[in-house]
Amino acid sequence: MKISALLTSAGINIGLSVLFLSLYSVLRKQPANVRVYFGRRISEEHSRLREAFILERFVPSTGWIVKALRYTEEELLAAAGLDAVAFNRMLVFSTRIFSLAALLCVFGILPLHYHGQNIQHLRIPYEDLDIFTIGNVEKRSRWLWVHCLVLYIISGVACILLYLEFRHIARLRLLHLKRATPNPGQFTVLVRGIPKTKKESCSSAVDDFFTKYHASSYLFHQIVYKTGKVQKIMTGAKKACRKLKNFTDTTVDQSCKAITYRCCLCGASSNSFQLLPTDEVVPSKGKVDLDDSSLNIDNEECAAAFVFFKTRYGALVASDVLQTSNPTKWVTDLAPEPNDVYWSNIWLPYKQLWIRRIATLLGSVVFMLLFLAPVTFINGLSQLDQLQKRLPFLNGILKQPHHLVQLITGYLPSVILQIFLYTVAPIMMLFSTLEGPISHSERKRSACCKVLYFLIWNVFFVNVVSGTVLKQLDFFSSPKDIPVQLAKVIPGQASFFITYVLTSGWASLSSELMQLFGLIYNFIRKYVLRMKEDTEFVPSFPYHTEVPKVLLFGLLGFTCSVLAPLILPFLLVYFFLGYVVYRNQLLNVYRTRYDTGGLYWPIIHNTVIFSLVLTQIICLGIFGLKVSPVAAGFTIPLIIFTLLFNQYCRTRLLPLFSTFPAQNLIDMDREDEVSGRMEHIHHGLHTAYCQFPDPEEDVQLEEIRTVGNDEDGGGCSSGGSNGKGSPGEPNGKETLEEQQQPRRDLSHPTLKGLPVSRLQNAVPRTSRMMLR
Repeated sequence: MKISALLTSAGINIGLSVLFLSLYSVLRKQPANVRVYFGRRISEEHSRLREAFILERFVPSTGWIVKALRYTEEELLAAAGLDAVAFNRMLVFSTRIFSLAALLCVFGILPLHYHGQNIQHLRIPYEDLDIFTIGNVEKRSRWLWVHCLVLYIISGVACILLYLEFRHIARLRLLHLKRATPNPGQFTVLVRGIPKTKKESCSSAVDDFFTKYHASSYLFHQIVYKTGKVQKIMTGAKKACRKLKNFTDTTVDQSCKAITYRCCLCGASSNSFQLLPTDEVVPSKGKVDLDDSSLNIDNEECAAAFVFFKTRYGALVASDVLQTSNPTKWVTDLAPEPNDVYWSNIWLPYKQLWIRRIATLLGSVVFMLLFLAPVTFINGLSQLDQLQKRLPFLNGILKQPHHLVQLITGYLPSVILQIFLYTVAPIMMLFSTLEGPISHSERKRSACCKVLYFLIWNVFFVNVVSGTVLKQLDFFSSPKDIPVQLAKVIPGQASFFITYVLTSGWASLSSELMQLFGLIYNFIRKYVLRMKEDTEFVPSFPYHTEVPKVLLFGLLGFTCSVLAPLILPFLLVYFFLGYVVYRNQLLNVYRTRYDTGGLYWPIIHNTVIFSLVLTQIICLGIFGLKVSPVAAGFTIPLIIFTLLFNQYCRTRLLPLFSTFPAQNLIDMDREDEVSGRMEHIHHGLHTAYCQFPDPEEDVQLEEIRTVGNDEDGGGCSSGGSNGKGSPGEPNGKETLEEQQQPRRDLSHPTLKGLPVSRLQNAVPRTSRMMLR
């Protein structure tokens, strides 16, 4: 690729980014879009803004950047949780390490590449990008020691910064454990694989088992019922059938005579409309057959239950130990947070999970292999001269005007690849759901890993391999020479990686800031369908798509830093812009429904270590190709040092992310017992995990109850609990106090002084009854 083609791609993406940023600074000031750009803040303020014309609303501004940078880490932690802080620290780490890499490589290595051979250089726009890569350095060059020294500096500083960030996130995780609001999940254990018998129900089996083996810490339990979509329909039909049966038995006299009607045409009488006798069906009048097995709720129990313990330490011990000699029975794990429970998968049989994991793994692999075709085609667009030799019918493309060829080779490949990649995240989320995770966060982390593996394979390795196939068909003929083969082809792929950073990086950040899908949805809902604003729906941050994207750019930065340093300035702009944009989105747009406590950081750490080791292996191959035994010899100890550093981090810090320290839990239990808060915590456990209303509860027909906003079910079904009250019942005193309490006005989040016309709660109480 020529420099002119790269400048064409850069110009298009810079123009789009500036346009999107300007539109965002205007659209965010419009009251009609406040739900799109300030969803989290509006849901907390419970107010709505008035339509008013202010000239400042239509002038682009940069004040949102200053506000996003003004917030401290403590404020970000309080507003968006520890996961947001871990994501933010990943961007900080990337900005720091690539600032150093850009300083060393652009001013130290790039001139060595440009003057690597004694050739006559053209004007910069007409130079080929290979001139700025290590491929332009002669063999046995005496300057290769500079590359080795820079590689040592980047790897050493990256390890130091990574360890500091890992330790910082671990410290915040311990503080997150001691947060002010007690987490019911610390007292709760999810039990699966409960053996079923005909003599007793699952509830009795759970109570007998934990009373016998965990008598000192066992409190009570709650059985889980089947909550799949088909099961919901069947349960609703059974309840309707029971209500209809009860209505028929108690309100209709079955012994009444047939009713006769006279026809209006012929005058004859007819008794076609009459009530059939039901004496054979209902043995006694006014009595409901509650013993019908088709309506017995015991048939809907699944082999899973939430077991509550008196202390955090008791729950931790019960979750870590092996309960029986059969590892597939009485399987215990710490329960996720109540808002994090994924009810649709909890009732799945535990013995079925390994089959699901194998099936989804095979499905993911097949999907990755099917994606080879479009990636190979896209890579060929950036190498039209090589593709023309294989496909002669493309001869006319290179005869097109010069600007059209620049557009095809510099901008079109990355755009097409980005369009194809939009289908990856939903498919990987579907695969992760089929695996059977018990929490939304576990499902997202599983999808995050799948998307990350997919991007690394298809965007990095497949592009390298496909570029090689066009030139050299024996890439995998000798596996031991793969590092050398990678060293040969990666500098030639630097042009595609730079355009990918421009398109998938700069432009996607601008699109994320604009919230195009949210704007379209809001416009159609308000002005086309004439529907009221959806005040309850505020999206959560898509970690499963954004974390892999940032880590992929980090991989490209590490692998190309020494080989093709021209990518580093573009990456540095992306990381700084991403730091500002993502902070703004986390603080204003997205709402945190649950928090994993920084569990995304081990994924980040492992990916950075993989990127460093891969970079060092590729540099080892480069030094071998350039016949520099001294540089190659010094690279081997660096690889060993990086692996030892990773092992130290896994031993010292990683266990804090897999379980909770018993010392901290015991101290927290003692503090709660001394202060008298333990009894209040135990009382709150009765209604902490709500699945659906009690099937035997008599639902009044004249009132409608909104139980919850969980996508998989709401309400409570607590076995063995005797909690007072119901979460759906309103408190009259509290309602009266809320009505008498004066409501404060809310000004626009970006324009101070914009008045409010009408006040309305954005997130109404989900437990409030509406009497019709």
